[in-house]
Amino acid sequence: MPKSKRAKVVHLSKTDKKGKELSQKLFANVQEAADNYSYIFVFSVENMRNSYLKQVRAEFADSRIFFGKTKVMAKALGQTPADEHLPHLSALSSHLTGNVGLLFTNREPREIIDYFSSYTETDFARAGIPATQTVTVPAGVVHSRAGQIPEEDDVPLPHSLEVTVRKWGMPTKLSKGKVVLDAEYTICKEGEILNSHQTALLKLFGVATAEFRIEMKAYYSSATESVTEVGAMEE
Repeated sequence: MPKSKRAKVVHLSKTDKKGKELSQKLFANVQEAADNYSYIFVFSVENMRNSYLKQVRAEFADSRIFFGKTKVMAKALGQTPADEHLPHLSALSSHLTGNVGLLFTNREPREIIDYFSSYTETDFARAGIPATQTVTVPAGVVHSRAGQIPEEDDVPLPHSLEVTVRKWGMPTKLSKGKVVLDAEYTICKEGEILNSHQTALLKLFGVATAEFRIEMKAYYSSATESVTEVGAMEE
């Protein structure tokens, strides 16, 4: 009788060891980068997408970017004056909270701040985040862009998708081979938390509402051995 996959034994000691090794590697790499670059930036990410972060890494191939465990990165920099890796570097660790990472670079701070202040990528929203706009599908024949563009520039939604959109919550029906709504239907309202059916409808209709952004929070200068908050600079 074939051995059940459910009976497979997972040795926690091995998985724990691997996790510890990864943390130790991250710790060492962060400290090495701190010794080799002039500036250390803490940045936050909104609507994380690995593909866009990969693009940023390529753009900053002359720098190093770490997006790992914040507790490990904070320990590597130092959390108190007594254990900081470089003088006054512990002041930067206080910014390592939430969905954040580290950028080590020799580029001037103004160049970094200006680049990311204008950097944004639009993508389809994922479940669990707030809707950035209200999206309503007009009554009548449902079109592929759901009223986002003029009807004369659009095409009717294929009848084969009627069952799918109805499963996702739209009260549609088939009439003479076309998908129709008896009354307008609001997919989402601005500010409400999106569920998987709403995000599926938004993607189907080509409505991209999520913006991938990277915001610089603060940076450390090895020359001055000081931390500067980016928000204070902008003010």
